[in-house]
Amino acid sequence: MSPFPKKSLGQNFLIDEDIINLIIEIGKINKKISVIEVGPGNGSLTEKILEKEPKDFTVIEKDERLVDILNEKFGSKIKIINKDMMKIEYSDHLKKNLIIFGNLPYNISTQILVKWIKIQNLSTFCNKLILMFQKEVADRIIAAPNTKNYGRLSILSNWRMEIKKIIDIEPRSFNPSPKVRSTLLTFVPKNEFFELNDPKNLEYITNIFFNQRRKMIKKPMKFLFRNFEEVAKELSIDLNLRPQNLEILTYFKICKYYENLI
Repeated sequence: MSPFPKKSLGQNFLIDEDIINLIIEIGKINKKISVIEVGPGNGSLTEKILEKEPKDFTVIEKDERLVDILNEKFGSKIKIINKDMMKIEYSDHLKKNLIIFGNLPYNISTQILVKWIKIQNLSTFCNKLILMFQKEVADRIIAAPNTKNYGRLSILSNWRMEIKKIIDIEPRSFNPSPKVRSTLLTFVPKNEFFELNDPKNLEYITNIFFNQRRKMIKKPMKFLFRNFEEVAKELSIDLNLRPQNLEILTYFKICKYYENLI
């Protein structure tokens, strides 16, 4: 019998066979594919992944109770890393043709996504990420400019990823049932993207703008640049707009301009 999910670890185990099968179908796993699964829980998805006979299979699970269950169920068929998923250097696990699966704990889902986005050679690190988020977070990830959910996470996520929404998932698909709906998203790393010196600068820039998302962008531009009016003119930015009105590419250009000054 599986141990009861820990609320402190944000555990909600996926139990819906239809959703599990959909995830497997999207993964298109074969014998040339390597797999990393983060937060495997009691191994419901793990079992289905193994049926597709991936080249190699690593799971990352912090909860020692679940590690014991996974070892008992799958033995040497999987490699288990018993660590916090936030404390792993994923670039150390570079493999050709890698897919990452994850039913991410709600409390750290955005942090782990941003950690992956910042991997230096992202497009050579993995082929695809198939990830589950709280619907509210997923809506922010895929939000377009001029919408209420558009913000820092939308800009950071779309910088180096092609993102596709697959399906919204009802609480009853999990044990225990969360109080909110979830959403399944796929992420494919871009081979070509806007070159920035350091992703931390994009985090900084977007933080400055969206801290006061209802204010006109004149204030953050003035904070970032002494000659803010000249910068705005050069980048064709209307200073009377609000942060949610600017296109994603505009934020990349602002960030690049800022990087050239520091």
